[in-house]
Order: sequence, then structure tokens, then C-alpha cells
Amino acid sequence: MDKFTTLTGIAAPMPLVNIDTDMIIPKQFLKTIHRSGLGKNLFDEMRYHPDGSENPDFVLNKPAWRESQIIVAGDNFGCGSSREHAPWALLDYGIRAVISTSFADIFYNNCFKNGILPIMLPAEAVEALMKDAENGANARLTVDLESQTVTGADGTAYHFDIDPHRKHCLLNGLDDIGLTMEKARAIAAYETRIAQAQPWV
Repeated sequence: MDKFTTLTGIAAPMPLVNIDTDMIIPKQFLKTIHRSGLGKNLFDEMRYHPDGSENPDFVLNKPAWRESQIIVAGDNFGCGSSREHAPWALLDYGIRAVISTSFADIFYNNCFKNGILPIMLPAEAVEALMKDAENGANARLTVDLESQTVTGADGTAYHFDIDPHRKHCLLNGLDDIGLTMEKARAIAAYETRIAQAQPWV
């Protein structure tokens, strides 16, 4: 997966609480096993009218936020079912970071496995960043994973916590397969030793 180091981008304000995975990617789009192509259906029931036309009132359909790479959201983002398609859809659309006061555990874990940085901050920090996000392209946010900070439009930096192992994986673009391949030499050496010591295996 792509490395995550520093991201400066437009943030979309989504102050709704309990945005669940069915809102992120509705169930009718879960038939695919491919990670690409889901971005067009991200927040499908909010982005489009029943006839397929865009809902002009939805934030990602407004000109100021069409190129958003960050979402600033209400509490408990990603609750509901454990579908991994939710982070797939966010990433395919171009979202690389989500900021909230809290996340559902399974969604939170799935984000790291797919190159998305979920950032938990205190309510007052999220409120300040939400106000920045409401200004669209005129107030870009900067997320620096190395320093573990989110910097608002006025230069205020908010520190966030992250597990060191997850930080290492994102900085180096390592998913579960990538982590395994870091040990490729040790695995090959072990297999050679086993083949010599137990040729019947």
C-alpha cells in the first residue's frame, strides 16, 4: 500500500454522529472483492438522489470539497458492520485520513490495513478542525504522521496518539503481506534449513 508521511489537503466537514459502514458504502456494493472502483459509490445514499442524480446539498458534491482527502467527522465514525469495503471506498475516492473523537474498533483497525490514518482527538480539537473544514479549499489541514500532529489553518497543531507498530506500517507502506515480506530472507533461510534437516517433509 502507499506510504503515509505528510498530507496537506482539503478536509470535508461531516459533523454527523454514528456514521456507519452502511452509510459509507451501502450493502448492494459489497459483491466485489476488488478494492478499486468503490469510490464512485462512497456515501452513495447521501451523495445521490434515487434517480442517480447528484444531491447538491451533500458536502462531497459541493465544489469546495470535491477534492477532499480528509474527513472531519462526528463521534463514533465507522460503526455498524465490519465490512472492509468501507475503507476501500474511502481510499478509492481519495480519502487518506479521517479525524474524529472516536471510531468503531473494527473500522479503526481496517483503516490501518488499507493505508488510511484514523485520528482520534479531543472534542474541542475536532470542533476547531471542523470549523476549518467548513472553509473548504481556503483552509487546508496538514497531517504529519512522523510528528503525530494535525495543523489547522491558523497554525495550531494538535497532537494525536498512535500505536508505534501501526505508525511504522503506515510510514513504510506495509500491509500484512508487506510485513511478512520484510522477513523474506529469514523465511527462506528457515525453509532451507528444514529442507536439509528434514528432506522428507
